[in-house]
Amino acid sequence: MTTKAERTTKYIIETVAPIFSKHGYVGTSMSHLTEATGLTKGAIYGNFENKEALALAAFEYNKNILLTKFDEVLTVEGSAIIKLNNLLSFYKQYDVFTAELGGCPILNTGVDAKHNNDLLAAANKETIKELEGKIALVLENGLNQQEIKLSVPPLQFAKQLYTMLQGAVAMATMANDRKYLSNTATYLTYLVNGELKK
Repeated sequence: MTTKAERTTKYIIETVAPIFSKHGYVGTSMSHLTEATGLTKGAIYGNFENKEALALAAFEYNKNILLTKFDEVLTVEGSAIIKLNNLLSFYKQYDVFTAELGGCPILNTGVDAKHNNDLLAAANKETIKELEGKIALVLENGLNQQEIKLSVPPLQFAKQLYTMLQGAVAMATMANDRKYLSNTATYLTYLVNGELKK
């Protein structure tokens, strides 16, 4: 059974995670946090050492939601091609999925934390590696099962695929135009089915 303090900590993280993602570490003010949670500054910092610790906990929360979804998308039944196509279909709706998170946690946190918060920047970098690794594992398994052909190592292809997807996320976010997502995912689907299929 969870304690009241644990429930409060969980409530704070869940409530402020989308705010940090949307406004960034620097742009998130104490008034944002107190207004959203209905708690005083003292109550919030009674559960977290400082703003940096709270921002990191908020990122970890959003990151875990994204990683869980990635696992769900990439573990569907079927071949590596089916799994990759499922991932690309997910990215066509990525903006819808991340809306409740305050936007893409990777893009938003990565850009904001780069020069403002070393701990957040490092956590973001590790998450990128983890996401690329999940794609690479699908590719590696596909190679081992002789389902696909690859002219480069799995991790290299995974990094390039993820780079193109995140580029589409960035463009869709900045231009407020989801066609960047759908068009890029459609192109990558064509690429995967044309270049990787045996």
